[in-house]
Amino acid sequence: MMLEDYTAKSKLSESSTSTVWLAKHKLTGEEAVMKCFDLSKLNRNLRTCLNNELEFLSSVDHPNIIRLLHVFQDEEFLVMVMEYCDGGTLSSYIQRHGRVEEDIAKRFLKQIGAGLEIIHDNHIIHRDLKPENILIVGSGDDLVLKIADFSLARKLLPGKYLETVCGSPFYMAPEVLQFQRYNEKADMWSVGAILFELLHGYPPFRGNNNVQVLRNIKSSTSLPFSRLILQQMHPDCIDVCSRLLSINPVTRLSFDDFYNHKFLRL
Repeated sequence: MMLEDYTAKSKLSESSTSTVWLAKHKLTGEEAVMKCFDLSKLNRNLRTCLNNELEFLSSVDHPNIIRLLHVFQDEEFLVMVMEYCDGGTLSSYIQRHGRVEEDIAKRFLKQIGAGLEIIHDNHIIHRDLKPENILIVGSGDDLVLKIADFSLARKLLPGKYLETVCGSPFYMAPEVLQFQRYNEKADMWSVGAILFELLHGYPPFRGNNNVQVLRNIKSSTSLPFSRLILQQMHPDCIDVCSRLLSINPVTRLSFDDFYNHKFLRL
């Protein structure tokens, strides 16, 4: 397989270090996404992030994790060819559909959990779980969710902690927002925020910046469930969402407790 086997069709996005294209394989007609990095613009930290992402995605093949198809590299550029997800992002899905029914939220959460199981087993923290980084394939009742964008992911062995503040404020755990050390439970807060948004159509805590989001988290005496939605939620759904969004990471659900929770097993 060679880079020349693909034709770039349209530019999807561009940053200071990379350009993302929708591409098509010349022989098969299969669509793919090409992420092209200008290596001269990557500092050591960004190069480490890219290497971490490549190492992880090259080692996994799971229906709920974005698939890396090929990697092409020369002295100047590195190109990642990824599977194309025709359903867009979970964020655009929520914008189109608004809040979803509890059974759909459960089906989505099971898929996110299945992808997270592989991430967890590899002792990796994603650090930027949010609806924009969950891609969708298919339509109707056959939607498949895929966790994507591992550019901020880090390997973290049990008992260790990280301190770098990164992620998106609406989905960042309070310990990250407070510049405290954190572990894999920071991802579990993000899962709780995604579940809340699926059920309500908006994230649980908002603000114009990190400080406002943190202030809103700390000032809340209980989760800001809509009273109307709360009346319709199954007690197991309320329990898993509340325990994922526990401000104290010690009492927050671990991945295993989340994945084996009654809500997902019903």
